[in-house]
Amino acid sequence: MPDRPFIHPHAINESGVVGRGTRIWAFAHVLPGARIGRNCNICDHVFIENDVVIGDDVTVKSGVQIWDGARVGNRVFIGPNVTFTNDPFPRSKRHPASYPATILEDGCSIGANATLLPGLTVGRFAMVGAGSVVTQSVPAHAIVMGNPARITGYVGVEPAAKAVRRRGPAPSKPPEASVTRTRIAGVTLRSLPVHSDMRGDLCVAEFERDLPFVPRRQFLVSNVPSPQVRGEHAHRRCHQFLICVNGSCRIVADDGQTREEFTLDDRRLGLHLPPLTWCVHYRYTPDAVLLVLTSRPYEVDDYIRDYDEFVRIARRR
Repeated sequence: MPDRPFIHPHAINESGVVGRGTRIWAFAHVLPGARIGRNCNICDHVFIENDVVIGDDVTVKSGVQIWDGARVGNRVFIGPNVTFTNDPFPRSKRHPASYPATILEDGCSIGANATLLPGLTVGRFAMVGAGSVVTQSVPAHAIVMGNPARITGYVGVEPAAKAVRRRGPAPSKPPEASVTRTRIAGVTLRSLPVHSDMRGDLCVAEFERDLPFVPRRQFLVSNVPSPQVRGEHAHRRCHQFLICVNGSCRIVADDGQTREEFTLDDRRLGLHLPPLTWCVHYRYTPDAVLLVLTSRPYEVDDYIRDYDEFVRIARRR
């Protein structure tokens, strides 16, 4: 890596804080207050305002303007003509006392021509699709697309195990729940016993035999607007058992190293999430009803709501 940054002769760099190995190409303009890290690539026709901090190994493609209040982490990719904003109610010649921070966390990517509204956070390793209009903060690892941008998947998620989508008639009298292991530490899928006859189906779960714990609490999740995401937390001590008793939803389970997605669309199927499993629910159908059984009563201090904190704790485990 070169000891000094490269500044193209047709670029204007007024900043005194540009890391070694960074390249600023023709017709780019960097104002004095900006801070740019090492080994970045600032392409042609980029404008960077004063109150901007850019980390290391960042790529900013041509035609991007980064305004006051932007905070860009390490290894971020910003595609061509991405539009940042920093004033929710702009008026000519009127400036707010301060600008809301727009935060791009480490490793995220913003596709070409995407627009980001002020004051949002794009989480670690998230991906924003080309042309998307981002109106809400994006969770870590999420893939968002559209106008307004909605979550369509998660980065690095493995396909769901085949047992999640069982097809054909239910077995008449299985003796007990069958268990399928997943790639996530401690997470299992359980096909609950079903008794079927001309009167209909009877799905049974004996707590001490068919479930991995004796439930102490239950709650139902329903009427979730399709764009919304629920969960986004882990538990320190509590086990959960999830059954979608109507409609369908998708669950992403994460043990801190591996993520896997499950489609719950069969009331005979349950997903067991042990403690220290990060869980995200999304893509609820309008008629979806998710039943959650837990091994402990509600305890505020049992929740881990910060993903980075969860990863640190999970890796110590």
